[in-house]
Amino acid sequence: VQLQASGGGLVQAGGSLRLSCAASGRTLSTLSSYGMGWFRQPPGEEREFVAAISWHGGITYYADSVKGRFTISRDNAKNTVYLQMNSLKPEDTAVYYCAATRYGTLLTESEYAYWGQGTLVTVSS
Repeated sequence: VQLQASGGGLVQAGGSLRLSCAASGRTLSTLSSYGMGWFRQPPGEEREFVAAISWHGGITYYADSVKGRFTISRDNAKNTVYLQMNSLKPEDTAVYYCAATRYGTLLTESEYAYWGQGTLVTVSS
């Protein structure tokens, strides 16, 4: 599975962004089989879990730091997963990665076999 994350950019605190993660390649029909996650890596820090969604979209998970502000969703017909980010804070500044997994709890980085290249989100104060 090839994943392409997009939608990052510079936004003021309190603003919103929507990230997209699209699958491509010969696996176009298979994204619906994968649990999907978003992770982020702030400058100088370790990568951390942000949100995840089950293959059918019926189960979602969020890190406490983004709960109530971020929403993960998916459109399997378009092979795309989204991360709607509202009420952004400077501490949300990071490179955001999408990832796919067919197994596991969806909460742990090591469970994800496929990763996108990352998209930079910068939130100014």
